[in-house]
Amino acid sequence: MRKAVLAVLVTLLAGSTATGGDWRSLFNSEDLSGWVNVNCAPETWVVRDGILVCTGVPKGFLRTDRQYENFVLELDWLHVKEGGNSGLFLFADALPAVGSPYPRSIEVQIRDGNPGDIFPIKGASMCPWYPPKKGRVRSIPSENRVKPAGQWNHYRLEVRDGVITLAVNGKVVNRAYHANPRKGYICLESEGSEIHFRNIRIRELPSSNPPADVVADQDEGFVALYSGVDLKAWKVPAGSKGHWRPKDWILDYDGKSQAKGDERHLWTKDEFADFVLMVDWRLPGEVKIDSVPVVLPDGSTLKDSNGKEVRVPVLDAGDSGIYLRGTSKAQANIWNWPVGSGEIWGYRTDKKMPPEVRRAATPIQCADNPVGEWNRFVITMRGSRVTVVLNGVTVIRNAELPGVPARGPIALQHHGDPVQFANIFVKKLD
Repeated sequence: MRKAVLAVLVTLLAGSTATGGDWRSLFNSEDLSGWVNVNCAPETWVVRDGILVCTGVPKGFLRTDRQYENFVLELDWLHVKEGGNSGLFLFADALPAVGSPYPRSIEVQIRDGNPGDIFPIKGASMCPWYPPKKGRVRSIPSENRVKPAGQWNHYRLEVRDGVITLAVNGKVVNRAYHANPRKGYICLESEGSEIHFRNIRIRELPSSNPPADVVADQDEGFVALYSGVDLKAWKVPAGSKGHWRPKDWILDYDGKSQAKGDERHLWTKDEFADFVLMVDWRLPGEVKIDSVPVVLPDGSTLKDSNGKEVRVPVLDAGDSGIYLRGTSKAQANIWNWPVGSGEIWGYRTDKKMPPEVRRAATPIQCADNPVGEWNRFVITMRGSRVTVVLNGVTVIRNAELPGVPARGPIALQHHGDPVQFANIFVKKLD
């Protein structure tokens, strides 16, 4: 009985008439006009003989240059080899989620042999057509209508007020409800294997004027400093080669550079004055118990009655940091101390600095995720002042850094410990 009712519903939906604007091409078959390569190498997404070709390396995504809410979307896709995997992201944020190459969004899977699943990723939510499979919020297609690798397939999606309907090669096979977000960017996914796209077109439908709570994050002008395949934006001296390594979407450092002095750090080729820097990081090294000082809110450390520094045990996996404006003194620290990451070490520890400077360079609170997990810095520099947001929490607020250079490169710090970085984006404010 249930299947019969669903069959009737599918037939009605497939025959429904979408009202709205005219069809408009999202891909002109000549170049990537209308699209933004968010976090992949330039060669990851290319146009060849009128086809949009994705190499699949590194993992990442290509997104539209503006957001969409209600629409009908059609596209053709072809996997080159068996077992190929990719996806179509709906209602996506402009940038990747923390510790991921992909954005918060609703994914419509494009996978050889197992296509058409619809599921939320990286903090998005939805209600599946069928009950969740194995406890996962994932809507499973009613049948597999996809042609094998080497042949073109056609997707048609109708999206209305957070309700998604997917037709594969001419027949509706899947649905999802209550998508959140329900307005955002449309993206194509790079996920390790070559895939081709063509005939991408959209017909927009009337908006329901959704509240800001269900609208994806907008593009704010960030530009990637790491491509996922090379270090072209960075200075890599001979002694650091093979130690700072691209590992797909992760920039991995083993802590063993043989370069000398400040060359062991990884410096950008460009210099920056006022900017916003976004960078994900984690300390993947072996966790051990260490003892560290207790940093007080004024930047000093706690002493016992004999004037000896009080130390407390912590789970430690290493140390690193971000150098700002070309100087190690303006370092946003990465570590496992109880005071938390983000402190401006060179100013917090400089006893020649005024008390208000040392206090402002000390984290307001610890906002680190557990050792080994991904964290995100958003660091803003305007003039001689810096603000550090860690995992959505402001830990350094508009701290004055007397004598900081007016401009300079950014560095990922060598401290002799393994560290991983990802999602390195910068927005110039000058």
